[in-house]
Amino acid sequence: MRVVIVGGGAVGSSAAYHLASDPGFKGSITVIERDPTYRIASSSLSCASIRQQFSTPVNVAMSRYGFSFLERAHELLAVNGEAAEVGLKRQGYLFLAGEDGIEALRHVHGVQMAAGADVALLGPGEIKARYPYMNVDDVAGGTLGMSNEGWFDGPGLLAAYRRKARALGVTYVAQDAVGFRRDGERVSGVVLGDGSVVDCDVAVNAGGPWSAVVAGWLGIDLPVRPRKRMVYVFRIPGELPGFPMLIDNSGNFLRPEGPGYICGRSPGEGEEDPDEPPLEMDDAMFEERVWPELAHRVPVLETLKLTGGWAGYYELNLWDFNGFIGAHPACSNVIFATGFSGHGMQHSPASGRGVAELIAHGGFRTLDLSPLATARLLEGRKLLELGIV
Repeated sequence: MRVVIVGGGAVGSSAAYHLASDPGFKGSITVIERDPTYRIASSSLSCASIRQQFSTPVNVAMSRYGFSFLERAHELLAVNGEAAEVGLKRQGYLFLAGEDGIEALRHVHGVQMAAGADVALLGPGEIKARYPYMNVDDVAGGTLGMSNEGWFDGPGLLAAYRRKARALGVTYVAQDAVGFRRDGERVSGVVLGDGSVVDCDVAVNAGGPWSAVVAGWLGIDLPVRPRKRMVYVFRIPGELPGFPMLIDNSGNFLRPEGPGYICGRSPGEGEEDPDEPPLEMDDAMFEERVWPELAHRVPVLETLKLTGGWAGYYELNLWDFNGFIGAHPACSNVIFATGFSGHGMQHSPASGRGVAELIAHGGFRTLDLSPLATARLLEGRKLLELGIV
């Protein structure tokens, strides 16, 4: 069997690694990646954090699998005895809610607990006791991941996937994919920018923010779009002991990173959120929205010093903010693995394994990822994920 994966980021490279390491697979694997520097790839520009705190059971399960994978990545992705380094930091997410959001938070907490997540529901006093430097005057409650949450080295994980995949015989081709060759209702090859064709029996669309372009080669309207998200880097005098990955009820996030901190936000309701704008930093968002709101939550941040930042793309699924994994009914031998809406990096172990199992065994074996079937588009079925940051 000849498999060609379009997109060599974390999801595509995880699929390549998992497929190549599956004893049930016999065949060749080629990954088409147009930019081997990954300069604007979402995998390189991700905040690379992982949490159990999602609103859909399938995402909780994918995160639990992903954290277990990251804990063993040094061994699983080792090459010639050299361990992979992914820099896993074990620290919980803290989601805060005001009076207008506390009932929804409690409901989602119930979903998480039923799915086996280790998440505590805390009152304002409990939050203040854990984090005395936080202002909780307008907080009605919060949820805190007690285990299996944290952050890691995203570029390090991507490099480890690629290195291990190559060691297992996967071929990476540094060219633009520009189309599919069709043979009736099936795809028989991926057309490259130089006019050559890589033959395939199965193709995988792991194009990330640009996966709708890949789907368009099949005449499929995939509701996945590149949306810019910015990350600001700053330092403060002193320390904030035990600081979590904070998801504030203002819409901002904040966590430690090296000697400093990173923060940011998604545009709020009514704010402009265009498709694929230039990856330029917007200082006004930080000055007008992020900094004042975070300084309200953690007053010591009034003295922070901004030291840098970057911008990258989410592959935002406008349908229901959840991933697509599986073939589209319009073309049975093209498997989609995209649309993860900002959690593709943390779910790359589970999505990559799921894609590999579909190809090698015809169905999921480790995790049931069928709720994420691409066919839900034609069925008009939404699996809405509320936990998008």
